[in-house]
Amino acid sequence: MTAQLAPTTFDAAKAEAFAGEMLTMLNQGALSLMVSVGHRTQLFDAMANLPPATSQQIATAAGLHERYVREWLNALTVGQIVEYDATAKTYRLPAEHAAFLTRAAGSENMATFFQHTVGLATVEDEIIECFKAGGGVPYSAFGRFHEVMAEDSGQTIVAALEDYILPLVPGLIERLQQGIDVLDVGCGSGRAMNKLAALFPASRFRGYDFSAQAIAVATAEAQAHGLTNVQFQVKDVTNLQERDRYDLITTFDAIHDQAHPDRVLRNIRHALRPDGLYLMQDIRAASEVSGNLDHPVAPFLYTVSCMHCMTVSLAEGGMGLGTMWGREKASEMLAQAGFSSIDMKELPHDIMNDYYVIRKG
Repeated sequence: MTAQLAPTTFDAAKAEAFAGEMLTMLNQGALSLMVSVGHRTQLFDAMANLPPATSQQIATAAGLHERYVREWLNALTVGQIVEYDATAKTYRLPAEHAAFLTRAAGSENMATFFQHTVGLATVEDEIIECFKAGGGVPYSAFGRFHEVMAEDSGQTIVAALEDYILPLVPGLIERLQQGIDVLDVGCGSGRAMNKLAALFPASRFRGYDFSAQAIAVATAEAQAHGLTNVQFQVKDVTNLQERDRYDLITTFDAIHDQAHPDRVLRNIRHALRPDGLYLMQDIRAASEVSGNLDHPVAPFLYTVSCMHCMTVSLAEGGMGLGTMWGREKASEMLAQAGFSSIDMKELPHDIMNDYYVIRKG
């Protein structure tokens, strides 16, 4: 006899509330695109320095075409990001909003991150095919990835290195001042190593990344600043063969993207000297989704994972850990790589990242 499913009641109030949430999501998604445009065109920066102004005045200040600026302003007006005076036909970016939308805001500039969702949308067709056929989308399909990541990490990681991240390890700044050998695995455009090389001229820095484009940018920046104690090299760290070479190895938001993070972690351990230190920054999350229900940016991070971090790993035949591999999985894999001393730390102002201070063991 076929089992009968119990009839369910339709909660009309719940359905109506959800429909309202979907409308909000539709509008907020559209505004995400407009915020990215405002950041890339520097319209937010221009408006922050203007009194209430017409669309033409704002366009002139930003060096842009008025008709596009006016439509952008209207989108942000109805989105309650920009204030509009209907009588004077002027627009104003409140200082309270500018504090989170302009380059002058430094690490508080949230507009930078809206570039990620816009960029991910460019590979939607390829991701849909992966849903059907499996596999992944390679790094090469993400046109502005390294440019956006360099700006992102410049705000979140590079800006915090000296005052917040390095002090997590007692005595590390003093060792860097005296002179040690440092490697950054997955260095991207090299901003972290270039900053450290400038801060600590007695130490020797190296960055590895498999992207020739990113390494070229990193090298050019080092040369532009006259840094002679830092080198960058295109290298697949899955096949890193170095042994007992570095006093400090860092990875910044890099391990979960790797095709074979287990191999990379083992190679990092082998490359450390016996008393060496591994400093790993990665996304703060639980490995099980139920542990992320209250995470303030979990929907964003799972989306980034699906549309980038997971898929680029799978494109290389990798594990596809994804952005949200989480603390439990990270600790497990570090232990499997042979690390015996793992101390996870948080920064009070940073809701996005965890910092692992790891000894070779």
